Amino acid sequence: MEVTIEDISTVKKILHVEIPLDVVMQEVDNAYDNLKKTAKLKGFRQGKAPRSVLESFFKKDVHADVSNKLLKDSFIDAVREKELKIIGDPQIEPPQFDEKSPFKYEATIEIRPEISDIDFKGLNLKKSIYPIGEKEIEAQLKMLQKNLAQQKTIEEARPAATGDYALITYEGFKDGEPFQATEKTENYTMKIGLGNFTNEFDNNVIGMNPGENKEISIHFPEDYHNPKLANLDIVFNVTLNEIREEILPEIDDELAKNFGENKTLDELKNMIHQNLKIGYDKRVDQELNEQIFTYLISKTPFEVPEMMIQYELENIVSDAERSFAYHNTTLEAMGFTKEILKEKYSDVAEKQAKRHLILDKIIEQEKLTLKDEELDDGFKKMSEEFNQSVEEIKQFYIQNTDRLNYFKQTLLEKSAINLILENSNIENVEPESTESKE
Repeated sequence: MEVTIEDISTVKKILHVEIPLDVVMQEVDNAYDNLKKTAKLKGFRQGKAPRSVLESFFKKDVHADVSNKLLKDSFIDAVREKELKIIGDPQIEPPQFDEKSPFKYEATIEIRPEISDIDFKGLNLKKSIYPIGEKEIEAQLKMLQKNLAQQKTIEEARPAATGDYALITYEGFKDGEPFQATEKTENYTMKIGLGNFTNEFDNNVIGMNPGENKEISIHFPEDYHNPKLANLDIVFNVTLNEIREEILPEIDDELAKNFGENKTLDELKNMIHQNLKIGYDKRVDQELNEQIFTYLISKTPFEVPEMMIQYELENIVSDAERSFAYHNTTLEAMGFTKEILKEKYSDVAEKQAKRHLILDKIIEQEKLTLKDEELDDGFKKMSEEFNQSVEEIKQFYIQNTDRLNYFKQTLLEKSAINLILENSNIENVEPESTESKE
């Protein structure tokens, strides 16, 4: 077998494979010999049918089977011979099979990039220290208070004003025809002044009285958050059904009882403090990781296989779909498609792929391994996160080999990041802004 490699890039190659005629003929002979033992043909005892007869009935099938076998076996041998670290599946266009000619084909593949040893020691990192004081806890209490807010119809006869909650029925028209992206919606609640549609829309609702109907013409800007409405002129038919005011509960022990198992306001404050600490710890980790990889990616040039980028993009899209589903909506309802998201996050996906490759290199370079106790500790943390027993978590991963390998790789990557942090110069700093938005 003859194998040559054509370089398309540092990570994309075309394998040119040629299998000699004598090997092809031998495989064909073997195929007919095996077929002869099992073929049942009228007029012939099993195992006695001449090859010419077998060829007349089974030639096409034999050629397909031999072609598949030659492809599979030779590709594996070619990869081993050239010591290629392949990522994903090859792209192979099966050739026309001719038992009287050498078997030739091309396989387009992607391989892991060759990365030189990475100097990750001595990085200068800044660690933000986020304060958790009364101000931060008070801001969280106000958010919880707002979650329990109730709306009350304003009985006073007056027009809608900024800050009111308006209950409206609307329908949008484009060029005089109903438009799907602004289909008729009844009893939609909007807070005047937030600009849920646009600020211009809100300004037109101001001054309307309950029961009043009005046409509102809106031009949506090119960068509007819903692509289906961007740069369009829509005429809304709007009816103001009623206006409401927001009634906030007192921040006291009664409010605290609505959250978790808290019985007093002090217990709620303690819960908020713990949650803030967990959230800030995650934020600090993310900020440190961002500094680490911004530096390492800039100092470690290499090409990323397209297949890895596509894999990361698929994960991003899946996460988005799950998030939208959690909020009872879809990508399409929000004006997105998978293609739009993939285009928008292609750079993010490439950076994420680079992070994994860099960590893989450090794991290999530093000969990092996963100890049994580290795996058990990982299972324990997972059980706490999902509120399931450690045994249930273990059984899930044991029964899913791919997931188990991915989980182990995740733990190894964490070990690599910890190694980088242990060898970095970390300076504690105040965060850029400690103000909480209410």
